Amino acid sequence: MRGWVRHLPGVAMLRDYQAAWLKNDIVAGLVLTTMLVPVGVAYAEASGVPGVCGLYATIVPLIAYAIFGPSRILVLGPDSALAAPVLAVITLTAAGDPSRAIAVASMMAIVSGIVCVVFGALKLGFVTELLSKPIRYGYMNGIALTVLISQLPKLFAISFDDQGPLRDLLTLGKAIAAGQSNWYSFAVGAGSLVLILLLKRFEKVPSILIAVVLATLCVNVFHLDRAGVKVLGTIPQGLPAFALPLPSGVDFVRIVLGGCAVALIAFADTSVLSRTFAARANTRVDPNQEMIGLGIANLAAGFFQGFPISSSSSRTPVAEAAGSKTQVTGIVGALAVAAVLLAGPNLLRHLPNSALAAVVIAAAIGLFEFSDLKRIYRIQQWEFWLSMCCFVGVAVFGAIPGICIAVVIAVIEFLWDGWRPHFAVLGRVDGLRGYHDMKRYPNAAQVPGLLLFRWDAPLFFANAELFQQRVVEAVDVVAAPVKRVVVAAEPVTSVDVTSADMLRELYRALRQRGIELHFAEMKDPVRDKLRRFELTSIFSDACFHPTLGSAVDAYLDAPSEAIRPDQEKKT
Repeated sequence: MRGWVRHLPGVAMLRDYQAAWLKNDIVAGLVLTTMLVPVGVAYAEASGVPGVCGLYATIVPLIAYAIFGPSRILVLGPDSALAAPVLAVITLTAAGDPSRAIAVASMMAIVSGIVCVVFGALKLGFVTELLSKPIRYGYMNGIALTVLISQLPKLFAISFDDQGPLRDLLTLGKAIAAGQSNWYSFAVGAGSLVLILLLKRFEKVPSILIAVVLATLCVNVFHLDRAGVKVLGTIPQGLPAFALPLPSGVDFVRIVLGGCAVALIAFADTSVLSRTFAARANTRVDPNQEMIGLGIANLAAGFFQGFPISSSSSRTPVAEAAGSKTQVTGIVGALAVAAVLLAGPNLLRHLPNSALAAVVIAAAIGLFEFSDLKRIYRIQQWEFWLSMCCFVGVAVFGAIPGICIAVVIAVIEFLWDGWRPHFAVLGRVDGLRGYHDMKRYPNAAQVPGLLLFRWDAPLFFANAELFQQRVVEAVDVVAAPVKRVVVAAEPVTSVDVTSADMLRELYRALRQRGIELHFAEMKDPVRDKLRRFELTSIFSDACFHPTLGSAVDAYLDAPSEAIRPDQEKKT
């Protein structure tokens, strides 16, 4: 029983639930609902699916995460960061058919959910940490710009086919210049945006709710829908029903790639936000269970006519500020949204699309990161330009290709340090214990006939040849004849088959010159690999030393005669 409860954090939470928390959770849930409804509808429209799907993608995932999610405070639902990649796939596959768009979006949510659950079950919750902060900034800034541009046509009540962020901006400019814009729609949307941004400074003021209600009243009172202001219209009454999304005649490869991309974005955002709020509460959240909880929430959204969801950096603080204690807040919010669907779907009938666009634009503005990029530019310019490459990739090619570019750049960045790592020839420095890099200490002295060489990376296929080259070069530049090379191997955390074969070749090449090859401070797991790669035939236990000091002592105590080129090691 305890084993099952470990995978159901919500059940474990209920066992320790305190009655005093219930009032806070109910109040926080009702306050949260004032954001869940307009934001859910807005992000659904921004993602290319009917607004009601945003409510479906709010109700079921909140309940699912309350059971499987490890965070006590996190709020899940439709998110602005996912709008661009979801819209990109829907635009290319749904052919303007709303029912087809729902099926495609639901399938993306299922793919995203499967990816998250599998990765969490395999304890791969660390994978998003492979994306460096500058690269995350780059693709998030690109997504923010893409989302912002995608909403501008709705602000002006202009419709055209999506062609990519920059081309859409050019098309919009031409349409405005040709007099196609509706300035009533722009006034409602721009006014809503200004109001949201002005009230956003006051944490306890429901800025989005106030702006949306005022915009709806303006349309209703002044009959602006007759003047061309587009409105949401009547949404279907009732709760979401279970449905298996099976869109026919679509590019499933694109759907799968899109689902994987949103899974990466969703978990990256969720893990950061989850850790942030856990740190405030002085608790710890299991990243693998977080991935499972997010995955099951996405599966729930996909099977109940929703679309991919993530954590919310805007709704979570609202729940916290309202006094939320546990995930009961999310359950209350889900039930309240369900009540709106059952009892008052017509409340949203006059909600203007330009006001919804303003909600999404305000969220997109909050995604931009500039201040920390200034710091990165000051201290590490090449990482700043990596961030710019990711930003341009998303802005020019769209969300999905841009995210793929970001991942590729992250892998290249990760491999570069290991491909061309730092290395050093070590020597003794007067008045300083140990052995140190002779480039930093030019006056350091070498032990005659002994070369101490340090390699600051794992040995693997990409750097094996370079390692051999650098060792030989170091031997060649030493004034006195070298009799023994000792590799300071503490930084070498792993070897592979390619590097093991390289060590065999290096051993033979050095012996031809009368030079021994030894190692110091090599970790036991690395030595175990050398045994598995059958290198014990050339490297005996005497070739390994626990410290650099003991390696130097062993050399000084050894017989003085050099190894002859024709001498072979006995095993």
